[in-house]
Amino acid sequence: MNKNMEDYPIVLTVEHLAEILKVSKPKAYQIMDGASFPLIKLGRNKRVTREAFFEWLSCQEGNKL
Repeated sequence: MNKNMEDYPIVLTVEHLAEILKVSKPKAYQIMDGASFPLIKLGRNKRVTREAFFEWLSCQEGNKL
């Protein structure tokens, strides 16, 4: 089942990223650690807002993740 952007919560976790990008959780963490990624760190937890993530993702077209 494909989900729309609005089907995801306002703040995304690594599990959400792995699902959206169809990658493993370790790969999702690696992507989140990228310099251009709009990461939010809450202690040891890594999050990203849904809006910032999908904007970042649209900018990655043609770039290698």
